[in-house]
Amino acid sequence: MQRVHRLRAKVDAILVGIGTVLTDDPRLIVKPEYAEERNPLRVVVDSDGRTPTSAAVLDGSAPTIVATAEDCDSVFPPAEVVRCGKDDVDLRKLLEILKGRGVSTLLVEGGSTIVWSFLDAGLVDELKVFVHGAVVGGRTAPTLAGGRGAVRVEDMVPLRLTAVERLGDGVLLEYEARR
Repeated sequence: MQRVHRLRAKVDAILVGIGTVLTDDPRLIVKPEYAEERNPLRVVVDSDGRTPTSAAVLDGSAPTIVATAEDCDSVFPPAEVVRCGKDDVDLRKLLEILKGRGVSTLLVEGGSTIVWSFLDAGLVDELKVFVHGAVVGGRTAPTLAGGRGAVRVEDMVPLRLTAVERLGDGVLLEYEARR
């Protein structure tokens, strides 16, 4: 967890999908001992506007954007709502909006659906995978990349392993996207 907070402290924004908000209710902030002066921008991808008003990301402790589809009329005070995409949030458009606001480093810390969405769209530069020294398993166990997934070989997302680091009983695998 220390490594995650140090990583959060280095990025301009942290992004999760609505599934992570509904399942884990994360605050998406940096613990004070790791924060330099500020928390990164928090971004929630929520096409249909399902973020609960009681969600931790809406606590006002850091600037927050909730990205919705254009036809969603939900609001999430104190967060700013960015509407981009007809039926679902258009991730490329969202990244352009974030870039226009000075975001050059984005940490996608969400669950398997949002991770697959970024991988499938070719929007990943680097992937860090922490493998713990224990197995959760089962049909409902979280996976790295969910959603539609790759059915055919040509749909797979090619990665290049760049580093491996042992962390206690686990390991950190670092990859670069191959394009």
